[in-house]
Amino acid sequence: MKKKITILGAGESGVGAALLAKSKGEDVFVSDKGAIQEKYVQILENNYINYEKGGHHENHILASDLVIKSPGIPEKNALIRKLRNKNIPVISEIEYASWHSRAKFIAITGSNGKTTTSLLTYHLLRSLGLNVGLAGNVGESLAKQVLEDKYDYYVLELSSFQLDDVYKFKADIAVLLNITPDHLDRYEYDFEKYKDSKFRVIRNMDTENYFIAFSDDPVINKELKNSSIDVPLLEISLRKEVQRGAWWDGTNINFNVHSKSFSFNPADFSLKGKHNLVNIMAASLVAAILTNEMAAIKEHITTFKNAPHRLEPCGEINGVKFINDSKATNVDSVFYALDSFSAPLIWIAGGVDKGNDYSSIESLVKIQVKKLVCLGKDNAKLHTSFAGIVDELVDCSAMNDAVLQAFSGAKPGDVVLLSPACASFDLFKNYEDRGEQFKACVQQLIEQEKIPKL
Repeated sequence: MKKKITILGAGESGVGAALLAKSKGEDVFVSDKGAIQEKYVQILENNYINYEKGGHHENHILASDLVIKSPGIPEKNALIRKLRNKNIPVISEIEYASWHSRAKFIAITGSNGKTTTSLLTYHLLRSLGLNVGLAGNVGESLAKQVLEDKYDYYVLELSSFQLDDVYKFKADIAVLLNITPDHLDRYEYDFEKYKDSKFRVIRNMDTENYFIAFSDDPVINKELKNSSIDVPLLEISLRKEVQRGAWWDGTNINFNVHSKSFSFNPADFSLKGKHNLVNIMAASLVAAILTNEMAAIKEHITTFKNAPHRLEPCGEINGVKFINDSKATNVDSVFYALDSFSAPLIWIAGGVDKGNDYSSIESLVKIQVKKLVCLGKDNAKLHTSFAGIVDELVDCSAMNDAVLQAFSGAKPGDVVLLSPACASFDLFKNYEDRGEQFKACVQQLIEQEKIPKL
């Protein structure tokens, strides 16, 4: 008998889930309270999948056997509460897709760094000849790829929102990079609930699997010590030698995997900063578990190019470098960005504050930042936090003005760093739009500087 499956949200994950459910012969209905992008409308119509937009038909949805919801829909949503009260299963696209795949899953999560680590892991495995797909928060929908299920492995970048709705999903290798306060509005401002969400990545794993964790992170370290975790652990550390896993000794990255030891110097890698050492170690450990080809792993790391808006070099004028780190939407990300440079910084920050506590970066800002350009509609918190710490603070409400203000007074060897610590929605569509505008303004300034001065 056909199951009545409703998909809430008609984005990449929702439409992918709808296609997979349709292929399994289920009675599929897609519901989105907002508009649906034309490309997804065409996919739904071409595959004869019923859908609605601009609202939810609650009676229809509440008669479902199973609901697959977009990760963007919070648990406190009234419709989700009604579904829970009726004991109708509500799961994620990742959960549903995993039911229909024979592949092995490499699940990567953390408050910061998961996209870089996922992309690097995918790059390494593919370069090493493995048959691997990329999904989750990057790449195409996992459910859509599972339609053909042609890969032996999937690298999955998973957010806490996606992990909240997994139950039977089982990772073969799980990576947990860090846990710092973020998205707490989705967890009733209870950090423990957010932490528990991240640790769902090891749900259902056993002694045949591997758990790679950054044990320097105090939240992860405490959980490792206080909880009974049966999954074989490979630690990552920037501070100490570890028995199994990877560590940084100040010069080299060292590995102990499958009772074999390896090391290499990361000086030539394009990924800079201590946080990227963690990302490199995590991705390399995954590749080492699956292939044990450390020399080739090092070679392929040197050919990796990171995703845009993550410490992305985007131009240089008269010895002043411009770096786009628009993806840094929380304080922890900014800490890593500031710690990646030894040069004097002109820091562009600001936007929609998410309850930021800037105290953790005050010492770094005091040492490294010579000027703070506050880019947002309300910059009061930045002024309160850094007045007296940074010599010069200026306010801007447009990107072109922020770039000009940052370049004004900059000297050769300085770095202009866009690393906002805030969401982008006051002045921009999203962090990508913010980053693209920054790059465009930098290029415009470069062209202007080429014009001979009369």
